Amino acid sequence: MEQLPELAHLIRPGDIPRLPQRLPRPLTAQQDQLLQQELIRRNDLGSNAFLLIRHTGMRIGECADLGYDCLRSTGPDQWAIHVPLGKLKTERMVPVDSFVCEHVHRLRFFRFLDPLPADGKLLARPLTKEALVRQLRDYFHQACHSIGLSTRIVPHQLRHTYATEMLRSGVGLAAVMKLLGHTSADMTMRYIDVALSDLQREHQLARSQPRHLIPQPKTPLAVRRSGIDGVIDSLRTTQHVLEMFRRELPKRCFSHLPRPALQPVNQDHRRSG
Repeated sequence: MEQLPELAHLIRPGDIPRLPQRLPRPLTAQQDQLLQQELIRRNDLGSNAFLLIRHTGMRIGECADLGYDCLRSTGPDQWAIHVPLGKLKTERMVPVDSFVCEHVHRLRFFRFLDPLPADGKLLARPLTKEALVRQLRDYFHQACHSIGLSTRIVPHQLRHTYATEMLRSGVGLAAVMKLLGHTSADMTMRYIDVALSDLQREHQLARSQPRHLIPQPKTPLAVRRSGIDGVIDSLRTTQHVLEMFRRELPKRCFSHLPRPALQPVNQDHRRSG
């Protein structure tokens, strides 16, 4: 178009199709390590808020909306963060460990010291939610700049990093979708970076522990009989294989069906035939 300026008006930005999906933008392992080390070193309100975001995968706006009682007990030594209604009008519970619980306790301490009156929120709002989010974004950029990271890194990349970390830790796609509060797997796939090393790991796992193969009988017949006896042996072996395969399936698939049983063969009738 630079060579033919008279034709430039024929193509407009809206005529260029968009990419089918956004590429995932997780932090590299080095960036993630440097940033977390800096946030832990600072140990102030902003750093604890972003460590909470990093290890729960929540959006920065969801963090700003967290209630003071967001940390919930779900069982003996089991905890979860209650994430309120977010961008997709969904709320969720995100399981967390003692590391995340400690950051919530620190944020509660900072909220206790804040002179603003209690409003039920974990993070004090100086004016509005939007003002709090801007302050957090500015803090994040300053933290990245102080350790030499690109200032183009944005807080939302922590969400991508969390999703990719969960996948590489063995969490299934459906569970990652729930942790992020997504309503479709297609949306979740935009957040996950599947590298060649991930594909190689899954390939080796599939080869070493194939789940799609029909289980073999534990006690194969040592001697094959001929005639009607061989046919009966084959039927019993088939029944055994089907029963093993049935046990590998979810219980709800066949819970409503009666379990078939191989009827014993009348020996006298077999001989007379």
